[in-house]
Amino acid sequence: MFSPKSPKSLSKYVFKASQGAGEQLCMVECKPDCTCSVHAAGSTRHCAPLCKGNGAPIDQQGLDNLAYEYGSQSELYQPPQTASRATLKLQGLSPESQTQTIESRICSLDGVLAASLSLNSSLAKVDYDASVITTKEMALELQSMGLSAESAVHIRVEGMHCQSCVQSIEGRIGPLPGVGHIQVSLQDATALIVHQPIVVTQAQLRDCIEEMGFGASLISHDASGYDTGCWQRDTLTVDIWIVGMTCSSCVQSIEGMISGVTGVRSIAVSLKEEKGTITFDPSLTEPEQLRAAIEDMGFDASLEDPASAKSIQGQEKSRPVFFGLSHLSDLKTTNKAGVSNGAGSQMAPRSEIKVQKCFICVIGMTCASCVANIERNLLKQKGIVTVLVSLMAGKAEVKYDSEIMNAAAVTQLIEDLGFGAKLIEDNAVTHGKLDLTITGMTCASCVHNIESKLTSTKGILGASVALATKKAQIQFDPEVLGARDIIKIIQSLGFEASLVKAGYKNNLDHTEEIRQWKGSFLLSMVFGLPVMGLMIYMMVMDSQHQEHGGSMPEEQNLLPGLSLLNLAFFLLCTPVQIFGGRYFYIQAYRSLKHRTANMDVLIVLATSIAYLYSCVVLVVAMAERAGQSPVTFFDTPPMLFVFIALGRWLENVAKSKTSEALAKLMSLQATDATVVTLGPDHSIISEEQVPVELVQRGDIVKVAPGGKFPVDGKVIEGSSMADESLITGEPMPVSKKVGSLVIAGSINAHGALLVEATHVGADTTLSQIVKLVEEAQTSKAPIQQFADRLSGYFVPFIVIISLLTLVAWLAIGFVDFDIVKENFPGYNQNISKAEVIVRFAFQASITVLSIACPCSLGLATPTAVMVGTGVGAQNGILIKGGEPLEMAHKINVVMFDKTGTITNGVPLVTRVLVLWEMARMPLRKILALVGTAEASSEHPLGMAVTKHCKK
Repeated sequence: MFSPKSPKSLSKYVFKASQGAGEQLCMVECKPDCTCSVHAAGSTRHCAPLCKGNGAPIDQQGLDNLAYEYGSQSELYQPPQTASRATLKLQGLSPESQTQTIESRICSLDGVLAASLSLNSSLAKVDYDASVITTKEMALELQSMGLSAESAVHIRVEGMHCQSCVQSIEGRIGPLPGVGHIQVSLQDATALIVHQPIVVTQAQLRDCIEEMGFGASLISHDASGYDTGCWQRDTLTVDIWIVGMTCSSCVQSIEGMISGVTGVRSIAVSLKEEKGTITFDPSLTEPEQLRAAIEDMGFDASLEDPASAKSIQGQEKSRPVFFGLSHLSDLKTTNKAGVSNGAGSQMAPRSEIKVQKCFICVIGMTCASCVANIERNLLKQKGIVTVLVSLMAGKAEVKYDSEIMNAAAVTQLIEDLGFGAKLIEDNAVTHGKLDLTITGMTCASCVHNIESKLTSTKGILGASVALATKKAQIQFDPEVLGARDIIKIIQSLGFEASLVKAGYKNNLDHTEEIRQWKGSFLLSMVFGLPVMGLMIYMMVMDSQHQEHGGSMPEEQNLLPGLSLLNLAFFLLCTPVQIFGGRYFYIQAYRSLKHRTANMDVLIVLATSIAYLYSCVVLVVAMAERAGQSPVTFFDTPPMLFVFIALGRWLENVAKSKTSEALAKLMSLQATDATVVTLGPDHSIISEEQVPVELVQRGDIVKVAPGGKFPVDGKVIEGSSMADESLITGEPMPVSKKVGSLVIAGSINAHGALLVEATHVGADTTLSQIVKLVEEAQTSKAPIQQFADRLSGYFVPFIVIISLLTLVAWLAIGFVDFDIVKENFPGYNQNISKAEVIVRFAFQASITVLSIACPCSLGLATPTAVMVGTGVGAQNGILIKGGEPLEMAHKINVVMFDKTGTITNGVPLVTRVLVLWEMARMPLRKILALVGTAEASSEHPLGMAVTKHCKK
């Protein structure tokens, strides 16, 4: 059976044999003088490129090497199901143009299946095989006939999140040479582009969209159904003055609303200039309607000058276009040799370029498209050398030529894009800090050699080496050299150097704190429960006696002045006061050492005074051999320590729940990276395995299939799929090719990649997430902050109130003893009135201190945080502190941008349907066959099917 290599080669063998008798195929390539029966029977004109392969009976064939197919000749000319259709807008047609001549010229091209031309609409519809011919080749053929052509292409765009993405694509593709019109639909995730195939092809347009970080694919269906409005028209621009905008949100609101108005091609609103520049189709809308639409949004709008609307049709588009990603290397060359003006062109090299760097805080970025938008637009500006924007950190690092640009102008450029911008650092270099452990030093001479060598190296700002601890602290300029270079310098001196680990895991480990407060709580509870039982017993005994209040009955005394209950209270309270409360004493000491008074100080004051007072009055009663044992406060320390220690225990358990999720997030970070050195032809010269902490910006890192990306970077070679679900929550793999951005911690599915590091160390996305969560743990909810501010005054206030209570009762007692006698019944009649007054005043003062201890506050808040963060962590929700919990009750609507946020995060088979009316095969056998077919698939849907079939 003949199997042609391609449809184009098959056309050499197909010839007409006879009318109505079907078509015969000559299975050898006929030469012009071929005398086979096929050539003898008919014309030698090439026919359609595709035909069927079923054979007829032998007796109906002229030759044994000929195949026979029933049917008519017209069937061979039907476009195959895989054919594409192009609709071309022709310019230069005249009423005298020969339609058939043009059609025949187009049909004569290899790969063209059919063509039809309408003089009324100037539209040519061409069915063609995209694997053989392109629209550019058709346009070149038409150009040779004196005609120019435009084509409409429909591209599916994946990854758009907001109207900013739409404007970004339209702003990037619209000004390209050869592009007449672009219309992007966020709802349909498509882009309709009218272009000149000779200047820019469909594949180049698709590649340009992909370079912006979006997924793009050509939609192979008929473009003729598009509205004729997709073809290029005269467009106008108008400037509208807008009053009432206060922030970037107003800018985005106006741009989002007006860009949806029919006929509006593009809109750019400047918050500073209070002006909006709108490009529109005058046949669909007019400036007055646009002005009214802005006023309907609540802003004051006026036309700068109705006559200022100017035609921009036919303006020269000076913005060059880069196809593929070869411009990446050009950009690097530009940055080294001269200053890029952002348009890909290079300024004339000067003898010296004064490059300065500034850091700008950017507010309002929501996705990677915002990052690309800022970087792309800044690089257009003359004097901008490089731009590096971090989405998670909300920071932009910009290098610029100080003779052309300044930091304030860069900030203004970002604000003009609709983002908030604030200058952080100007004309400054961020110093890198490096802590190393150096081994092999024996004396002070070794220290001097290392320090002198380091300080004499360009880029090292300072070095301090300690012989005793074998530690070195080094400050350096990361733009000149990195940590790996410094270690190599030390090793060249004959010493060994290694990084000092940051110890993040130790900071996240709350095991010791949990153990301490758990032990304190259990010890306090063991002795506190009997104290509570004795208190209940004492109240019951008091109710059975007429005598109650300050003294216990004499018959319960073990010794004069010492009752059985007071002895039990003393024995139970002492261990709690010494061992159960030691952590409170430590924290109170640290607080007083820094001249502050917190709740720990108040708790220690109340429990210590209560314990010491009880011991003193008990000793005095025993010394006086009193007939009744005095009232003591031994029950106060155990009860306070039980509740407060429980609160502290639960608080650390809550922190541990969040820290476990944070530690799991940090474990995603790769530990090592393969740094490669590339030759001039991009071949790998050498490879080096280094710790991820030693990877420097600009290093080329090789990532093997199945490996983790060690740093944030940009792919410079290779293509693969990346699993970013552990970072973004999106379960579907993301396509990575040249120019794509990668995130540290994500997993490379298949295919080796070479990645240029752009963010390393603490600047990676993963490190920024960890930093945000760490900061959230130390932050407090507004109500907690208010309580902390109040506690700064609360503790001194309680102490003052307690002292005033003491003084007041002393004064009252000495003025009118009957009042004290009424509130202090059952006192020892053998002691003096002065002593009775002092004892009662002390009891009242200690009572104020004891009841002011915030037991409920110390227990309620940690319990709420523990429950919230614990349940959230179990369900994969990382609660970033008390403020989100406090604000949660105000939430009315929750919007999710990823299905993985509210689902399992991975595809699952939920239902199996059999669509046959009659069962022809058991379901188990069908599932077995399907599972076998998908067993080797790496696609998430295939893996889900395989997993279901195995069950």
